Amino acid sequence: MTNLELSRAAHESALIAGNGRLDLPVEIDPKPVGALLHSALRPALRALEALAFPLALLGLWTLSSRLGWLPAQILPAPEQVAATLAELASSGDLWFHTGISLLRVVQGFALGGTTGLLLGIAMGLSPRVRRTVEPLFTALAQVPPLGWIPVLMLLVGIDEGLKLLIIAKAALIPVALNTHKGIRNVPDSLREVGVVLAFDPWATLTRIVLPAAVPSIFTGVRYGLTSAWLALVAVELLASSEGLGYLMVWGRQLFQLDMVIAAMLVVGLVGFALDWTLSRVERRLQRWELAGS
Repeated sequence: MTNLELSRAAHESALIAGNGRLDLPVEIDPKPVGALLHSALRPALRALEALAFPLALLGLWTLSSRLGWLPAQILPAPEQVAATLAELASSGDLWFHTGISLLRVVQGFALGGTTGLLLGIAMGLSPRVRRTVEPLFTALAQVPPLGWIPVLMLLVGIDEGLKLLIIAKAALIPVALNTHKGIRNVPDSLREVGVVLAFDPWATLTRIVLPAAVPSIFTGVRYGLTSAWLALVAVELLASSEGLGYLMVWGRQLFQLDMVIAAMLVVGLVGFALDWTLSRVERRLQRWELAGS
């Protein structure tokens, strides 16, 4: 036996004498480490995937302005649009017009969303109301909000009433349809719970039916708000003296395409922020729905 083998045997004997067992080297499984690393990098990878296409468009836009593929009067350079956006923000015009547009959306969505919610509840609960209202409602829903502008102009003019009604109509349809669908899809077993507990109709509605239909209702709210925002910009382009749509029209009339593109960017960012916020809430509601099922 060599000296190295004698030393190793003495070391193992000392370990065994000390605690009665031999501590062998512990091998670390690399799989959990890799999984933790992947989960930590997943948000960054998703962000890169989401930003890849916009960054590619920005690079193409910058390259086009540098090489002069299109005249600057038609496609301003990105830095010119950024300077115009900063100027509009510093002067307060951007915040004023954005605030006007958001206020119109809130008012129109409150009117249309509330009406759509009540109508959807009525159609979902009452077969008689559904048979009476649903055919006409389906026919009117096929007409886009902008298709009502000529008729509403004759009735209410081109002031705030027109914008309010157009936005309300855009929000009403998705909210009513999804509320109707959500209430109709509530399982009969849940309704029977209310019968067993001797709930009156109001308690059954508020404690059983509506909570079970919340995910579908919230989907309608999300799409209703998106439709209201799109209708707002469209109606402001046609008849308005304030708002982001008017800012786009004003820039076009002055042939300042940098102002038009700046307003378009704000419209897109605000719409994205609204939809992103509601999608996060909707995802949480869907998680509750899956847990309950």
